[in-house]
Amino acid sequence: MQRYNISKHHTFYCIGLSYEKANAEVRGRFSLTESARVDLLNEAAADGIEELMVISTCNRTEIYGFAAHPFQLIKLLCKHSNGTIEEFEKVASIYKNNDAIDHIFRVGTGLDSQILGDFEIIGQLKKSASQSKKLNLLKTFLDRLINNVITASKRVKTETEICSGATSVSFASVQYILNNVQQISDKNILLFGTGKIGRNTCDNLVKHTHNKHITLVNRTKDKALEVAGKFDVTVADFTNLESEIKKADVLIVATGAPIPTVTKAILSNDKPLLVLDLSIPKNVSNDIEDLENVSLVHLDDLSKITDDTLKNRTAQIPLAEGIIDEIKKEFKAWLETRKFAPTIKALKLRLEEIKLEEIDFQRKKITDFNEQQAQLLSDRIVQKITKQFANHLKDNDSNSDESIALISKVFQLKN
Repeated sequence: MQRYNISKHHTFYCIGLSYEKANAEVRGRFSLTESARVDLLNEAAADGIEELMVISTCNRTEIYGFAAHPFQLIKLLCKHSNGTIEEFEKVASIYKNNDAIDHIFRVGTGLDSQILGDFEIIGQLKKSASQSKKLNLLKTFLDRLINNVITASKRVKTETEICSGATSVSFASVQYILNNVQQISDKNILLFGTGKIGRNTCDNLVKHTHNKHITLVNRTKDKALEVAGKFDVTVADFTNLESEIKKADVLIVATGAPIPTVTKAILSNDKPLLVLDLSIPKNVSNDIEDLENVSLVHLDDLSKITDDTLKNRTAQIPLAEGIIDEIKKEFKAWLETRKFAPTIKALKLRLEEIKLEEIDFQRKKITDFNEQQAQLLSDRIVQKITKQFANHLKDNDSNSDESIALISKVFQLKN
């Protein structure tokens, strides 16, 4: 197993949990708020971690970074979320070095999404990278890795059909409504929450339902008004949430609240109500299913819905994997050069020492010594020798470790 010790004596890990092993309730306990992510990153920096990224979405919460042991990252996650180490162990995924690199490529290109081909995750990775960069936790390795993942994501999206059909939670929710609610254009739809998923859901509702009875509610009314202005829908006050729900035929909840906001206590519908909870943690309490007129669908249920294009998207996976392998190969080739860069730098410094010693010797020995010519000639020799060794290491990656050891021994390098 290749070890990428860009950070000396540390290994590159990805630790976390996703929809594959953890249900929505468990994912909710490990989800990280914006402030929690910042606190986690700051603590990691204070602990001496040099490179780290954190993502927390409705599908996964993961940490990518260097550590002496993965438990260092696991403790950070559990400390800043509501999850426990014991619970994490039951649903955890821990990837190391090559496996961690492979994993982030699959995540960023939509191959590891709950809904195959969901490219919303790449936006989360970009945001995470930007956040880490501000805190000086995105350096050469992670910066290069994320840029390569972004490139792979763009190519998979443009060169394959893996993103055709329902490829996001927001679209899948609207598709579910279209398939299960008759005469949807005449129904009252209430959308609670105007974050990214809420905005995307509103966009899809307007495009696909042709409904003129869509109402938005958000704790911060200004944000709801901003979204409403783009889509020409109605806005209601948060204080009127209960009365607005009573008028609704369909309720979509996409908030970032840490505990359920929609509970059995505020529902008093005397007509059928379909509730879709797109929030992590869950923002609709399970007890509403006890009500006779209410049906509850969570985003984990939406991911199981197959559309007509799923077969076609699945068939595109090998093509997407080919693109990923190509870009991943370029990244790993760059990593190899990073591996022997310290040796080449140390070799050049050693050759410079030898050059200066020899010039000093010849200056004392030769009366009319031409130092300018000697410097020019010896600089070219140093450059050519260094380049020769660098090319050798690039072309012999299978035994580069042995070559590095030999070069270091022969020239007595301190790298």
